[in-house]
Amino acid sequence: MDLDAYVAEHGAEWRRLEQLAGRRRLDATEVDELVALYQRAATHLSVLRSRSPDPALVNRLSHLVLAARARITGRPRPSWAAVRRFLVADLPAALYRAWPWWCGVATAFSALSGFLIWFVAGHPDTAAAFIGEDAAADLVDSGFAGYYTEFAAPTFAFHLWTHNAWIAAQCLASGVLVVPVFYLLWQNALNVGVVGGVMVSYGRADVFFGLITPHGLLELTGIFVAAGVGLRTGWAWISPPAHLGRGRAVAAAGRSAIVVAVGLVGLFAVSALLEAFVTPAPVPVGVRVTIGAAVWLAFLSYALLLGRYAATRPAAGTAEAAGQSWPSALSRR
Repeated sequence: MDLDAYVAEHGAEWRRLEQLAGRRRLDATEVDELVALYQRAATHLSVLRSRSPDPALVNRLSHLVLAARARITGRPRPSWAAVRRFLVADLPAALYRAWPWWCGVATAFSALSGFLIWFVAGHPDTAAAFIGEDAAADLVDSGFAGYYTEFAAPTFAFHLWTHNAWIAAQCLASGVLVVPVFYLLWQNALNVGVVGGVMVSYGRADVFFGLITPHGLLELTGIFVAAGVGLRTGWAWISPPAHLGRGRAVAAAGRSAIVVAVGLVGLFAVSALLEAFVTPAPVPVGVRVTIGAAVWLAFLSYALLLGRYAATRPAAGTAEAAGQSWPSALSRR
């Protein structure tokens, strides 16, 4: 095969195809020409692949054919209406429908953590048994406060974001098994209870609550939401509604859990920014707590007030009600 002669014969067609594929608007005649040139170029590419030893030419023509195909079939475009629908309808409605579950988790977790703080603070030997006397003294002196300034804020924020998202993902994914969710919650409650109890027993309750509150309100709420939605999925398996059946009930709860999982990615990004930049900020404690509480109350308003409105609208269109997940809705043009 004379490669130079082949290129000379068809090069003009390839250049014209490249021009048409790169244009934003085409009239009817140009569309017909584009389709015809695309079909010819695809044939030329097949011939070159079977007979030509020139990989550069094959690669160039492959990219041209792919670009022309994308121009003919249409490029997928993001639907901002679908994004808006997710943010103002699907997500808040999914959060609202699960609110008894995550509020119940929050109540039980807070009660357990508060009891552990009280118990450890009143029994110093217990704290020593958990982490050791030297570790407890170091925690009080500098370890607890130093944790928030040990790394650069951007690096620390990214670590917190991924760590919390991973915990939430475990709660959501293991919800159908129920027991793993309680185990994860117990681990976190034990950590808060022991650390808080040690700080309180050494008279540093102000440091503990002053540092954990600005970000902890939102961060822990995200964990509560993940655990509650996960347990709701498990309960759909254990005791499904009679009108749905077990399979359909779990599928509906699972679709809702996917919507919540996507939303929690953003929530944990915000909580990570609070913990990395606001919690260790050299400003009065009241200012830090006010910022954290304001963000937390904004989320609760979003989930409960906007969520109630979205969930009760006749055409709310949530993923759970419509039987589809957000990614499938977003893919429509």
